[in-house]
Amino acid sequence: MDVIQMTRELGKAIQQDDRYTAYMLAKQANDNDAELQADIDKFDKLRAELNEVMSTKNPDSDRLVALDTEIKEVYQKVMGSRKMIVFTAAQKALEDLINNVNQIITMCANGEDPDTCQPSSGCSGSCATCSGCH
Repeated sequence: MDVIQMTRELGKAIQQDDRYTAYMLAKQANDNDAELQADIDKFDKLRAELNEVMSTKNPDSDRLVALDTEIKEVYQKVMGSRKMIVFTAAQKALEDLINNVNQIITMCANGEDPDTCQPSSGCSGSCATCSGCH
């Protein structure tokens, strides 16, 4: 079996992991929540409007303050919803899994023993074994 085929097998294993399943279920719950999706859409529109107002030659400071306040309120509503809290936790767990896999692959590519190398949790300050900052 070549490396690419083995990677595909790894992908299948990731998709069988409970963290992947939890992420997909949470994502689907968010996608199917009409109120949450309306709030996310409202947030995106407000942010676009804020950027538009800020890019004008003489931005209306009262409008900027009003938009900023409304954006923060909508953001808090979105991020404070039970479904988004569950989704964010599931997303973090899946990202941690993928980061660990990437760290192990990188360590092995740098000559470390595949059976004993251990991914680090958090930033060690060294970019040599890191899959990137988030």
